[in-house]
Amino acid sequence: MPLYEHVLISRQDLSNTQAESLIEHFGTVLADNGGKVVESEYWGVKTMAYKINKNRKGHYALLRTDAPSVAVQEMERLMRLHDDVMRVLTIKVDEHQEGPSVQMQKRDERDGRRERRH
Repeated sequence: MPLYEHVLISRQDLSNTQAESLIEHFGTVLADNGGKVVESEYWGVKTMAYKINKNRKGHYALLRTDAPSVAVQEMERLMRLHDDVMRVLTIKVDEHQEGPSVQMQKRDERDGRRERRH
């Protein structure tokens, strides 16, 4: 089955548990349609570059999935209809990266790759 990565932004006035339950809900939608969530990451509340629906911040989450396109289309359709989801980005990938995403890595690990100039 094809591999996908989904990043979703939900409203900032949700609690952390509500945002995480939203991830689980869309994971069950995939499972009901023959797909599975390989990994999910909750990135927390982050400030956006511009306002979306009068919100300056949002709960960010990443889903790495292995699902047929029908399941992904159904999940995206339900995300667009859901009032708490503001934006969704779906990307088809050849393979999933091992380990945590760049957002979850420690800042020191990312900065260690390049030299800082003083």
